Amino acid sequence: MERKNAWLSYDKKQKKELTALCENYRKFLSAGKTERECVELAVAEAEKAGYISLEAAVAAGRKLQPGDKVYATIMGKSMALFTIGTEPLEKGMNILGAHIDSPRLDLKQNPLYEDTDQVLLDTHYYGGIKKYQWVALPLALHGVVAKKDGSVVKVCIGEDPKDPVVGITDLLPHLAASQMSKPAGKIVEGEDLNVLIGSEKVVEEKAKKPGDDPKASVMKNIKAILKDKYGIEEEDFISAEIEVVPAGPARDFGLDRSMILGYGHDDRICAYTSLVAMLNVPAPKRTSCCLLVDKEEIGSVGATGMQSLFFENTVAEILALCGETSGLAVRRAIANSRMLSSDVSAAFDPNYPGVNEKKNTAYFGRGLVFNKYTGSRGKGGSNDCSAEYMAYVRRVMDDAGVFWQTAELGKVDEGGGGTIAYIAGNYGMNVVDAGIAVLSMHSPWDLASKADIFEAVKGYEAFLKAE
Repeated sequence: MERKNAWLSYDKKQKKELTALCENYRKFLSAGKTERECVELAVAEAEKAGYISLEAAVAAGRKLQPGDKVYATIMGKSMALFTIGTEPLEKGMNILGAHIDSPRLDLKQNPLYEDTDQVLLDTHYYGGIKKYQWVALPLALHGVVAKKDGSVVKVCIGEDPKDPVVGITDLLPHLAASQMSKPAGKIVEGEDLNVLIGSEKVVEEKAKKPGDDPKASVMKNIKAILKDKYGIEEEDFISAEIEVVPAGPARDFGLDRSMILGYGHDDRICAYTSLVAMLNVPAPKRTSCCLLVDKEEIGSVGATGMQSLFFENTVAEILALCGETSGLAVRRAIANSRMLSSDVSAAFDPNYPGVNEKKNTAYFGRGLVFNKYTGSRGKGGSNDCSAEYMAYVRRVMDDAGVFWQTAELGKVDEGGGGTIAYIAGNYGMNVVDAGIAVLSMHSPWDLASKADIFEAVKGYEAFLKAE
């Protein structure tokens, strides 16, 4: 059973809408390279659309009514948006859940050191990466430095065309015989992902007597730059969260401009399309929710991950503002909900056809991808939604004229992966993975089809409106 290609269905008006949507997404992807930046962008868009913070609503003792729009954040890294429906919240919500963290390099807490007239930053990689892909690339530094006086310094170095970039050096092929004999996972070791940030040596201390060399270092210059330009002392790295990411904006890809090349499609492509759908849909019958969470790439753990109580606590606060304070009501509201776990899938790559089973893989241009299950080695770690729920989402998509397809993540025993779907499933709610197919996933620069972005928004809107 072959699904149709969406490009063949578009008229001029739809192509114009597609282009506008994808240009906005390209800008979002370029500006939102960390989970903090994504939350800031999402809050700004939500407030323009009339959403108010849950914190403000609680402080004002505001009673929520159908049509009211509220959002909550935690630690500036995760976010939940709600539009209150006309039905009691206990009957459940329609939820879109995506994650906004992406594979990257994080600076260690004590990262700064000098070695043979070069100053470098020590890193620890975050999420599943091919380490050899991160060398010989222009890289940028994004994040925050929290100081002891309570102030927070935002860091973004390498994105403005006038900024310098940093990077990790690679070994020249002339001297790489031993390196190239190693397995791919060992060509570059994790402890060797050290970011070069300076090499200009300056006098640190004048010579004590004529003929002696002055004491000099590169570190003195780098510390001066950090302090004078960015207000950062070396010790401040202890309370910093700085991410090393590919430098430069997302760009149109292909001579036909049918694709977008960018860093962090996984999973900001589904986060953005979910957010757009949420902001587009008017007051629904069932309360709608958009979850943008952190830490999925390392197991959804911690206070800002899906396994935390953030979502559950926020639903309890929403119910309280609707006049319902029982714990049972919270459980009912969540268990009766329906969710699309909005996460990317692997697109078929003709350069590597052997890892996919062609009848059960996703293709560029064929729309929103439903993965009934993910996991690996016998569906281990997957949600595996019910047949009845799959029938429901089929009907919703078809009734809305959405192009969609089904897939699994590679051949049986070839590999696998997971999403936040199983965590939502633990509440007893119906949930299935529904996202966008990506090429070169988890690489510094990955690819997505503009048609699939367009269809995802249509599909997410249809789901939020469904009764």
